[in-house]
Amino acid sequence: MSATRLLVLGVVRGYGRAHGYLIGNDVMSWGAEIWANVKWGSIYHALKQGVKAGFLHEDWAVPGRTDYELTEKGEFEFKRLLADALRKPEPRPDMLAAGLALLPALTRAEAIALLRVRMEAVEAIRAEAGEQYTSWQEPPHVRELYRLRVTDAADDLAWTSGLIERLERGMYAMAGDPGTVGKAGSWPRPA
Repeated sequence: MSATRLLVLGVVRGYGRAHGYLIGNDVMSWGAEIWANVKWGSIYHALKQGVKAGFLHEDWAVPGRTDYELTEKGEFEFKRLLADALRKPEPRPDMLAAGLALLPALTRAEAIALLRVRMEAVEAIRAEAGEQYTSWQEPPHVRELYRLRVTDAADDLAWTSGLIERLERGMYAMAGDPGTVGKAGSWPRPA
């Protein structure tokens, strides 16, 4: 639910005000059904739960349509989820993928700082897995689990380091950059 919640809050934040179909259309056009297992029903469920939790305000100004806006509590939750998605390595990639989809909501410095925290955490995972790999005894085939963790951590470190370098070179428009869509309510409406 967290990846879906992050995506829903992020899209509502991006537009400033959005209805369920607009939110779902954006999220699905990014391929989130593949990398975050998002379904149309989970989007509407996240909207209802967001209202219930006080993250979203709903408005029925247009007959037959519910529009949503982020509350102050919702802005805090969005920022918390986005930061966690980038800094905390998880076995499943859905939160990281959702965080990357919403990366421009952060300033360049914020994104880089979070990714550096991620690198420290992944380095600790690689070290721990390396120790388990070298010390594992029985059954011997289980060592492959630790070898896989070491390999995955090394790949994550290389990718994260590369993303930091790309951000430092000015790649990608981020919040605070001229003409960026990182500010709340700054996304252009589809035609």
